[in-house]
Amino acid sequence: MRIAAAIIVISSVTTSAFAQQQSSFQLHGFLSGRAIYVRSQPSWTEHGFGRFDVGAKNADDTRIVNLDVAQLGFDWSPTSWLLLHADGVARHEPSGTVGSRAGLVQGFFDLFTERLRLRVGSFWLPTSRENVDLLWTSPYTITYSALNTWIGEEVRPVGADLQFSPNFYFTMGATAFRGNDTMGTLLAGRGWTFGNRLTVFNETVALTPPDLITKPVGRDLDSRTGFSERVRFQVPEQLVLQVAHVDNRARVLPGVPPDAPWATRFNVVSFDAGQSAPTTVAAEYAKGNTTLGFPGGTFTLDFSTAYLLVCRKQGPNRYTTRIERFSTRGHVRIPNDPYRENGTAVTIAWLHDVNEHIRSGLEYAKVDGDRPGAAAAGLDTRASGSTITVELRYRF
Repeated sequence: MRIAAAIIVISSVTTSAFAQQQSSFQLHGFLSGRAIYVRSQPSWTEHGFGRFDVGAKNADDTRIVNLDVAQLGFDWSPTSWLLLHADGVARHEPSGTVGSRAGLVQGFFDLFTERLRLRVGSFWLPTSRENVDLLWTSPYTITYSALNTWIGEEVRPVGADLQFSPNFYFTMGATAFRGNDTMGTLLAGRGWTFGNRLTVFNETVALTPPDLITKPVGRDLDSRTGFSERVRFQVPEQLVLQVAHVDNRARVLPGVPPDAPWATRFNVVSFDAGQSAPTTVAAEYAKGNTTLGFPGGTFTLDFSTAYLLVCRKQGPNRYTTRIERFSTRGHVRIPNDPYRENGTAVTIAWLHDVNEHIRSGLEYAKVDGDRPGAAAAGLDTRASGSTITVELRYRF
């Protein structure tokens, strides 16, 4: 509550001050309180193999967890060709959660003309067709898809992105970045997960087995530049189709977490239609691999995931259903592969706009899919689970 009160005061004072001096300053924020009924083994955030951001004592146990999150960001355009942006998060999480309670999520500046935009700093790659609201939030569900949960946890480069849009219908872009050398560590260590926890800059997060950690978003480890490229076709407010490629080009050298590079590359095909219509359909498919070096050789993990989301908006209500599949396996096929998982998930959400600033939400999420590799750490391989989440969110 102290965090919420402080942010409300800061937002009102800052907005008033800039309104007098600079009309192009905008402050955005969300204050969210959630009560989550979870049936799952301990969360990955506590060194477990539970697939959610929260968990219970074991795979058969249930628990009610309170989680509070505050997000704050600003956009400032001192001139017609320059935009400065920063946003961060503060959170109250269950005791035992490994990670920072507050920190910077993005910080960048844009230089732009009518057709060109150069972005420099730390930012999200523009791949998601789900997290399309302010501060990389979703207008459809409380829990993100497996793909965007992973991106929120591990994929945030520091670099420069050049985007060219010759007309309303076609856009191409390319990114050169440093950092993100450990991208793929979490995915290999505990598989796909589901939540909305955003890793902040230089944050230490949990990794299984229980004595390990990783730093997904932080300093560069190998002085090599990663690249991403994308091509997008769009009919404004009606249809978007995009193909993107990401390769961190990490040097495959032996290392110990949190300083172990994983060479990760993947492709994302994304689509959405009807953003301005009562019914919206969105889908994404991602496939790639990540490679770790160790004395005497390398290990490569193949991964893929896909989701289909359908949302119906009726007045102040949004009703969303999302179904998805996910998988991982060792690149070299062996019997009883501990990294092999094939799972499914379904999420059903009802979001209701009480007024311009307040949104309530009710969501059910169920994940099926075990994790054989948990046995090597002496942990339960049953990684399936479910959550029922009630949320109240204030937007400013």
